[in-house]
Amino acid sequence: MIAPLATSLEQMIKAQAFGLGFDLVGITTLGPVETSAAFEDWLASGYAGDMAYLARGAEKRADTRRPVPGTTSAIVVGMDYGGREPAGPVARYARGDDYHDVMIDRLNALHRYVDTVVGRQIPGKAYVDTGPILERDLARRAGLGWFGKNTMLINPRLGSFFFLGELLLDLELAPDAPFEADRCGTCRRCLDACPTNAFPEPRVLDATRCISYLTIELKGDIDEALRPVIGDRLYGCDVCQEVCPWNVQFSRGLVEPAFGARAAIANKDSRTLAREILAMRDEDFQAAFRGSPMKRAKLRGLQRNASAVLSAAESRDSGALDDRRLNDSSGLAES
Repeated sequence: MIAPLATSLEQMIKAQAFGLGFDLVGITTLGPVETSAAFEDWLASGYAGDMAYLARGAEKRADTRRPVPGTTSAIVVGMDYGGREPAGPVARYARGDDYHDVMIDRLNALHRYVDTVVGRQIPGKAYVDTGPILERDLARRAGLGWFGKNTMLINPRLGSFFFLGELLLDLELAPDAPFEADRCGTCRRCLDACPTNAFPEPRVLDATRCISYLTIELKGDIDEALRPVIGDRLYGCDVCQEVCPWNVQFSRGLVEPAFGARAAIANKDSRTLAREILAMRDEDFQAAFRGSPMKRAKLRGLQRNASAVLSAAESRDSGALDDRRLNDSSGLAES
C-alpha cells in the first residue's frame, strides 16, 4: 500500500485560496521593502500629482512588518477581472462591484480558514489597495510576477489584468521563491502606445499625465492640451495593458460575476454613457453606482469627464465633416 502524500499547511492555504476564487497565490516573509526608496524618489519627483495621501505612512511602508506589528508572513493573492472583455469608455476593472469589498471578504474568509486549520486565532489583517503597503513588491517576492515597463505586475500565465491583495499573519510560513526574471526584454509597446506619453522612462509613470489619474484622482480641471487624446475614455484607461504581448497571449475572459458590467454601464458607447451621466442628479448617481469603484470620482468628476468626452467627439465629428467637404470640393474642381 502506498502511503498518501503529506499536505503542508502552505499547500492547504493555497488550495483554499483558489477555492475562494483567487487566481494567483504566493507566500512571502515580511521585512524591509526593496522598492521603498524608489517609491520615495517617485513621490519627490512630483509624479503623484494630487494624491498626497500616498506620502502618508512612509516609516511603515519601508518594512512590511510594521503595518501590523507581530506579523511575519504574507499570503499574497491575485484575482483576474477579465482582460478579454471588449474595450469601452470605462476601464475593465471598474465596471462591476468594488474589488476592495470583494477581495477583503474573501481574504477574511481565508483568515478564518487558517485559524481553523491551525487550531487557534492567528493575529493578522487583510489589505487590498489600502494601507501603507507596496503591494507589487510583496507580490514579486511571493513569486507572482515581475514589474512590467508600464509599472504593472505581469504574471507569465495570466498577464496583468488582475487585482492584488494580501493577508498579513503572525504565523511562520515557508515562503515561495521570488520572481527574479524580467520578461519584458526589448519590448516597449506599452510605452509607445500611451496616448498621453505618461511614461518618462520604462517602469516610471508620471501619474499627472496618466488618463486613469486624470479621470479618477484629479480633482480640478483636465489640462486642455490633454483632453483631445483622452478620447472616449470616461473612467480609467487600459491601453498600456491592452497592447502588452503577455495580455494579448494570456489574458482571460471574465469569470468572476462580481466584476461584470453593471446595468448603468453595460453595452453603452461613450456618448450614450456621457449623456446619461450629465443628466444624473446625485440620487441617480448613488443608485446607479452603489458599491462601484466609480464612486471614487464622485458625480462632479464623472460629469467633468463626460463633458470632455462629448467635446472630443464633437471635435472629431467637425474634423471629419471638414474632410468630407474638402474631398467634395476637390471632386467638383476636377469635374
